[in-house]
Amino acid sequence: MLLTIFLAIVFCAAVSIVMIAMVGFIQNEKFFSSAPKEAQELIKPRKEELFYGARTMGWVLMAISMLLIICVGVISIWDGFRNDYTFWQFSLRFTVIFTIYKIFDMTFIDWFLLCRSHFFQYFYPEVESVFNDRKYGFNIKSQLLKLIVIFPAASALAAWICTLF
Repeated sequence: MLLTIFLAIVFCAAVSIVMIAMVGFIQNEKFFSSAPKEAQELIKPRKEELFYGARTMGWVLMAISMLLIICVGVISIWDGFRNDYTFWQFSLRFTVIFTIYKIFDMTFIDWFLLCRSHFFQYFYPEVESVFNDRKYGFNIKSQLLKLIVIFPAASALAAWICTLF
């Protein structure tokens, strides 16, 4: 279980790196499809880099993050095979990783970064009016749907696939 929690923390760190890379360095509005529609309409395309090499640095960070996410998946599956995990053990591992990630996403990214620290608004000040006076992010229903239904179902499916081997 300790490895599972460590992998969940790495997964959360990787997602944070992706967020920093997309918002702070790459600054391409195409990456903000999950942002509220009101914010998407206000975002102005950034033609100039934040500083020389910012986009390159962002893409490198994005690649590192994707590699970390892949490693989390590979290690969690490999360790399960090595320890002869059953369906329920695989399912529990995947559910714990996804649950920790989703709680992190809801509390740190949505609540803290969007609503409290104004991280996104620092790089995109034109969306300040959309996020003013928000107590929480915009997509609580879809977040809870993922937490309660989609991630447990995906975990069970992944566990079933792992037990086939």
